[in-house]
Amino acid sequence: MTSVPAAARRLTRRSEFLAAAAGRRFHTPRMTVQGIMRTSAADSGAGMRVGFTVTKRVGNAPERNRIRRRLRAAVDLASASWPSASLDLVLIARREAISAPFDQLVDDLRNAAPALASGKGAAAPKSARNGGRRRGKGSARPDGAARGAGNDVHEKTDKSP
Repeated sequence: MTSVPAAARRLTRRSEFLAAAAGRRFHTPRMTVQGIMRTSAADSGAGMRVGFTVTKRVGNAPERNRIRRRLRAAVDLASASWPSASLDLVLIARREAISAPFDQLVDDLRNAAPALASGKGAAAPKSARNGGRRRGKGSARPDGAARGAGNDVHEKTDKSP
């Protein structure tokens, strides 16, 4: 059974995942990698930390577990070539990760970590910059209408007989 080496420890808390979501992103057809540099003194331990996200959209439980195992093994191999930066990475798997050649997963990770460490990844969208919070049910809608106040009824626009 493989494990994540000490050079690439695991992210475990939700706050760590949300912090990485506010950082930069690196996209491939098999995964999205989110990353952020650690700056606080408490979190600035040497090396990278890695978290894995495989949602139910990707497949059923055995498929998700297989993807997660493949990504962990790919991290084990790719971490040897990663820069020694204080970087948190979150790997968000896509369905293609289950059938992609393993070498391609490793190459994706070898390209992602240095790009995110150097700041060359795509900037996070505005929705992730607010700490991953989404507007709640009671928040204002863009058109100013209140939710659930009967505003969902549409008038008939065609006035023909």
